[in-house]
Amino acid sequence: MGEEVDKYQDRLRDAIIQSLSEAQSDSLEVQQKALETLALITKVNPQNRNLVARTDGAIPTFLTLSKSSSPTIQTLSVSTLFNLSLNPNLKQSLADMETINHLNSVILSSSTELSKLAASLICSLAMLDKNKAKFGVAGTIHSLVKAVSGPCGPAVHHLLSSLAELVQFQGNCTLVVRSGGVQVLIQLVESTDGEDLAGTSLAILGLLARFDEGLNALRRTEQIVSSMLEVLKGSCMLSKEGAAEILLRLFEESEGCVRDALRLPEFSSVLADLSVRGSGRAREKAGLLMKKMMEADMDSYVDGNPVFLEW
Repeated sequence: MGEEVDKYQDRLRDAIIQSLSEAQSDSLEVQQKALETLALITKVNPQNRNLVARTDGAIPTFLTLSKSSSPTIQTLSVSTLFNLSLNPNLKQSLADMETINHLNSVILSSSTELSKLAASLICSLAMLDKNKAKFGVAGTIHSLVKAVSGPCGPAVHHLLSSLAELVQFQGNCTLVVRSGGVQVLIQLVESTDGEDLAGTSLAILGLLARFDEGLNALRRTEQIVSSMLEVLKGSCMLSKEGAAEILLRLFEESEGCVRDALRLPEFSSVLADLSVRGSGRAREKAGLLMKKMMEADMDSYVDGNPVFLEW
């Protein structure tokens, strides 16, 4: 049995070496066939990925071919790099500056399919915490914000997923804010292009709100409380949870935001509905928001100010 495994590994290694050689051919047809073989091999299991990655010149070859003038060759190369990135032990070595810089340019200028693959590769590599700061330094945050600020397309969700992974690191949150990311994300929340995009955008905004710079940017956003109320009135529970989390952070830090909510006639009834018919997380957040508003309403009595609304 062991001898058969060894023979299989030898045949596989020979196939990898031959395919890598053919991938550097002057013929696009030969290149494509070789890359299709390598993409299939690396899709199968972690052992195959390690075997390809350890083969001399493999990763530089994929990176070079990802810059090919042929969209098909580019796509197959990035797809193979993505497959390799699924192995945790390969994430750090794959995230070199040359690769990151190329991925930045791809998400800004390439076809939808290639942009989706590039964004997925960024997300995969960013799952290793050591890589998160490296992407920030290389300008990936700015590139992602710029890419999602354009017309919505099939790649937007992948781009947002990459951004959501990268903002797990505080330094990248600062870069999102300074790149104008808060306004871009708010626009996606308010757009009618899809509630899945709104849900992911709200999740990112919630992560940004953990830190002063992100929270302050949200507080400065015009009509932020009204915008979140519209989300709470929608049908997507993930979005409602995200909006409730953001509102809770705003209420904890800003009396002005609480007063804005008290001035909105629908706010209390929407929260009451969410506290009964929402998910467990949404009900919890709605209850905390109602408590904050009741405390603010009580304070208005103590201060001798007029009450904004009745509960």
